[in-house]
Amino acid sequence: MTNDTRFMDKAIALAERGRGKTAPNPCVGAVLVRDGRVVAQGWHTACGKAHAEVEALRDAATKGVDPAECTLYVTLEPCNHHGKTPPCTQAILAAGIKTVVIGCLDPNQSVTGGGKEFLEGRGVHVRAGIRRQACTDLIADFRIWQDTDRPFSIVKLAVTLDGKIATRTGHSAWISGERSRAEVHKLRAWCGAVMIGGATYRADNPRLTCRMDGHVGPQPLAVVVSRTLPDEQHQSALLATRPGDVVFWTTEAESRSRRATCLADLGVSVWGLPGRDDGLDLTEGMRLLRREKGCLYVLAEGGGYLAASLRAQGLLDELRLFQAMKILGDEQARSGFAGHVAMTMDDAWNFRLVEHRMIGQDHYLRLRPKE
Repeated sequence: MTNDTRFMDKAIALAERGRGKTAPNPCVGAVLVRDGRVVAQGWHTACGKAHAEVEALRDAATKGVDPAECTLYVTLEPCNHHGKTPPCTQAILAAGIKTVVIGCLDPNQSVTGGGKEFLEGRGVHVRAGIRRQACTDLIADFRIWQDTDRPFSIVKLAVTLDGKIATRTGHSAWISGERSRAEVHKLRAWCGAVMIGGATYRADNPRLTCRMDGHVGPQPLAVVVSRTLPDEQHQSALLATRPGDVVFWTTEAESRSRRATCLADLGVSVWGLPGRDDGLDLTEGMRLLRREKGCLYVLAEGGGYLAASLRAQGLLDELRLFQAMKILGDEQARSGFAGHVAMTMDDAWNFRLVEHRMIGQDHYLRLRPKE
């Protein structure tokens, strides 16, 4: 591993600390390096707050470090425009920094190359593309928000080694371990909505809340995708405890039914979605979630058919697998993805690995669809 890679990896790790708090801004991390070691650091902590470069400069001032003696490593090209904060390029120049190493360029077409070119035009040596893929992955959510009108969509699955999410009877408690389940609650803490399929709703009676220790923010919306709505006699934890946070996606005909009226009387939102040959038009539901509810992240948690539908409709932006060291060995057990017909391996959906590690006894994988 080169020093460039090591220092950029540190900046990437810092950037991840802002995940969920910086939206709709990207996560960005920065380090100042002198004599082969990190002497100051910073990351974008929240939307509207100082950017990573400025935070690193503040850290340097606190520690008595002269930035002019340092090289700045930053995961994303420094901004060269006025937004909620002044341009970082000006702060870099004012600090006397002579060398800047950038992970990836800004994907925002209105400013692409702006920061890099501005600094180079004023005598700063700029190198770009260090850990480019990892830094680009870091802002995958930001790119979705810039390029589309929908939220960033994460599919989370707890699976056995043979890819099963439940037994043939629907029993799934628990596939993954306690530490993995705690990790999921961290995900829920910064996702605006948690989505499940109708079968999961009926079988598991879930709450879909964040139960992380110390969580004080709002609870995510609960989105249930089902062609058939529950009738007025149906009892569930969601309808009993927080109907105002519940959204049903269903057919346009079902959204005009008496069942829909009864749910609406409870405070539930019922959205009828257009149909497609392979089911509901989930893209329209995603657009509504962002436009009507302000959701920037959606976490899909339940149902192999839902996971496959999201992938088939190009709505799976990230896959997070918690793989338990268990095998069911039952071909009728429920699979993590269901409903996709692949006659040859050429028909398989391909992913690339972004991150993997052990969480307790479970193997955790973060993946993205191959472009």
